[in-house]
Amino acid sequence: MRVVVAGGHGKVALLLESVLAERGDTPVGIVRNPAHVADVQQAGAQAVVLDLEAADVEDVAGVVRGADAVVFAAGGGPDSGPARKETVDKGAAILLADAAERAGVRRYVMVSAMGTDRADPDSHDVFQVYLRAKRAADEDLMARDLDWTVVRPGRLTDAPSTGRVRVGTLGPGEVTRADVAAVLAEVLLTGATVGKAFDLLAGDRSVDDALAGL
Repeated sequence: MRVVVAGGHGKVALLLESVLAERGDTPVGIVRNPAHVADVQQAGAQAVVLDLEAADVEDVAGVVRGADAVVFAAGGGPDSGPARKETVDKGAAILLADAAERAGVRRYVMVSAMGTDRADPDSHDVFQVYLRAKRAADEDLMARDLDWTVVRPGRLTDAPSTGRVRVGTLGPGEVTRADVAAVLAEVLLTGATVGKAFDLLAGDRSVDDALAGL
């Protein structure tokens, strides 16, 4: 399976690329910074340097054409301002969907965030702008004729993988980035998650068992 990961140098993305490579898939990480190529390659992925804030749909379609799936794991970053929440967390996610449609790639997995449904519509707080941008990107994807899945992790930690998660409509909580990567990898194999949007937290069920219960 050839899987193109937008935001290929992110912490979750690098873990996902490693999981995919280890199981024999062909991950491709899109990165903005050429200095990040080596890290993506070390994770076992091919690296493509492309700035999603400057690219057009045909640029991105050229990268994803021939892929079996795309994963949106990009983000403006915790230190970026409101403008990049719009151009990356929203704009780049929509651009990837446009490119997937143009390239004939039906499978799209979105890494979203918990709390998008509770975003303050009037607040100028950067986190609220982020939640609104993620919600807009999710809603755009879910309105498309693509085989989409939206995964909404809770607060991310760098603790080791537990291999145990909860999915569904959940309250606040946390989950390891490694477990998020494991869920994303399994989602790519599980047709039962197509057309589903769900929260993801640490829990007591194996990844495949949790997803089977959706």
